Amino acid sequence: MCMREPIRDRERLQHIIEAADTIMEHTKGVSFETFLSDKLLYGALIYYTMVIGEAGYKLSREFTEGYNDTPWSDIAGMRHHIVHGYYKVDNRVVWNIITNDIPALRVRVQKYLDEIDWAKWEIQHKQY
Repeated sequence: MCMREPIRDRERLQHIIEAADTIMEHTKGVSFETFLSDKLLYGALIYYTMVIGEAGYKLSREFTEGYNDTPWSDIAGMRHHIVHGYYKVDNRVVWNIITNDIPALRVRVQKYLDEIDWAKWEIQHKQY
């Protein structure tokens, strides 16, 4: 049996950045009505929103507790709600998350990536 290398916090944060960038790129000039009517766009934006939630969920407890100025449990909960409660998702709430919360999250996550000494972090938290 082949064991995969665990993905470290830095890589999870990079996944959030990549997903946020994709969301932001594909929502420029897009209205809420277009978001709802373009099923491929809708599906892609929902998918990348779920990626952000899953990446946030997979961050180590040490990271989320150490950087608790970000609502990590809400981010993971959003993904859980979309996946398991897909039939009762409020599209206006999702649109607000996509257009307001995710750009702000991207800024915060980029700050973490830029300011943390990752070599030191990975050694201290055995992520090497």
